Amino acid sequence: MSQPRSAPSAASSPPRAPRRDPSRSDRPVLSRRRQVGAASARSLLLTLLGEFVRPRSDPVWTSTLVSVLGRLGVEEKSARQALARTAAEGWLRSERSGRRVRWSLSAPGRRLLTEGAERIYGFNAALPEWNGEWLLLLVSVPEAQRALRHRLRTRLTWAGFGSPAPGMWLSPHPDREVECDAVLRELGLRPAAMSFRARFGAIGEQRALVAQAWDVDEISAHYESFIDDFSEHSPAPGDAVLLAQTRLVHEWRRFPFLDPRLPAELLPAGWSGTRAAALFQTRHADWGEGAQRRWLELAREAG
Repeated sequence: MSQPRSAPSAASSPPRAPRRDPSRSDRPVLSRRRQVGAASARSLLLTLLGEFVRPRSDPVWTSTLVSVLGRLGVEEKSARQALARTAAEGWLRSERSGRRVRWSLSAPGRRLLTEGAERIYGFNAALPEWNGEWLLLLVSVPEAQRALRHRLRTRLTWAGFGSPAPGMWLSPHPDREVECDAVLRELGLRPAAMSFRARFGAIGEQRALVAQAWDVDEISAHYESFIDDFSEHSPAPGDAVLLAQTRLVHEWRRFPFLDPRLPAELLPAGWSGTRAAALFQTRHADWGEGAQRRWLELAREAG
């Protein structure tokens, strides 16, 4: 069985990655303001698998997954294609019973979804006080190797790095050097890379550096949109709370990719990410029991 793709592929990417050159566009993200297509069908499927299938060992029938995806606006054909693609990539194992099929997470799929869940649900944990130290990485990939450049960009962005200039990456979290080293080794780029730990000098402003590496205003706008979408929402029991919880988690999934978790000293006052994180925690706790109950009801009805 092939191994599932690593965590960045499982995560919903933001509409645009942190600020870089215009040619660096990442994968599309589900927007409830746009029609749901095949790509977002797979992303929604991964949300369902992580939120409702991963916590338990029971297999789930195709009809249950297709039915819930349908309630989320995904056409049946797109839902079935998403299932087939996800299984082909090694996330799922199928079991046939007559003409029906039920699905279980593969061992690697469960592991990667668990790692993703830890990243998503732990994303709102408070950051330790910053000591002012930066991790700087110098690594360049030839223009001709576009696929490799994209993989490096995706992996480093997932790790919270920003790029203020071509070939330069930085993070205010020096402990991520270990993760960075693993990425470089995996991509075969370590021999040509160099890393430094340093503090900002007397020339220039740190906030200007941040503005070059990340689009903080855009990140804040995404958080504000999340707050607008969920602050006044109060779903009824049954399908409504199940769909609300799914959308809540699905939208929150993109923030570990979008937000580098900059220290408070580098963020604007009244940072919207703090309010959005508190809202996510509250809504996820409030809706969780009802959503899980409805999922189990649908799974039993299909059985």
